[in-house]
Amino acid sequence: MSQLTEATAAPDPITYMDTAARTPVGLAYKQRFVDALDVRPGHTVADIGCGPGTDLASLADAVGADGSVIGVDRDVRMLAEAGRRLAARSNVELRAGDVHDLPLTDAGVDRARVDRVLQHLDDPARAMAQVRRVLRPGGVFGMAEPDWDTIAVADEDLRTSRGFARFVAGQVRNPTIGRELVRLSTYAGFQVRSVEAIAVVFRDFGTADQILGLRRNSARAVQAGELDETAVRSWLQRLESGPLLAGFTFYLVTAQV
Repeated sequence: MSQLTEATAAPDPITYMDTAARTPVGLAYKQRFVDALDVRPGHTVADIGCGPGTDLASLADAVGADGSVIGVDRDVRMLAEAGRRLAARSNVELRAGDVHDLPLTDAGVDRARVDRVLQHLDDPARAMAQVRRVLRPGGVFGMAEPDWDTIAVADEDLRTSRGFARFVAGQVRNPTIGRELVRLSTYAGFQVRSVEAIAVVFRDFGTADQILGLRRNSARAVQAGELDETAVRSWLQRLESGPLLAGFTFYLVTAQV
């Protein structure tokens, strides 16, 4: 087996989330996300699909000692890591549960957020109805989701770049969820407050490879018969030697009950 087809192993999900959160664009949009949610001291905030607790500390700071943050996730490994990281935070509670059937009372939270969660769900519309149920009147729902159908990789070999983009989008359950947030949240009974389209741009191969899986996903596409191995080898060599430009569009939407 060639080195190219050996590079298909998926990254550890916790490592991937941490890496994405530490990129410049990750740090910037997460701060804008907190600002757009308008979290205030004393609020109860639900972080739905909280993962390893990446954003729980910043939310806990925002609500203060009189507020509370509830992290919900269905993955016990994620909850265990979040519990380890947030052990000293008395205003953070973790609950096991599915976004399609949230373990939260009706009208029990002031703010709710999902960050790169809806793209993976069987039924995003049902999930939004659940969020609508648990928010108090006037509550705000924040959504941050990519639109994987907008991936672009600059290279002279347009066929391989476009084939790579199509392949990556095809691996995600809801690849265009970012552009669908306004429609879905409106249908769920929310009033849309703000919409921001963020250009996620990569200029270095290492970061682009970590987030987009340039080597991993192109190798998978070769294995699937969707890309030519010789073309992919040349494509990767050019991207790695630079200059590199790649990216996609990320949507940040807030809506209100």
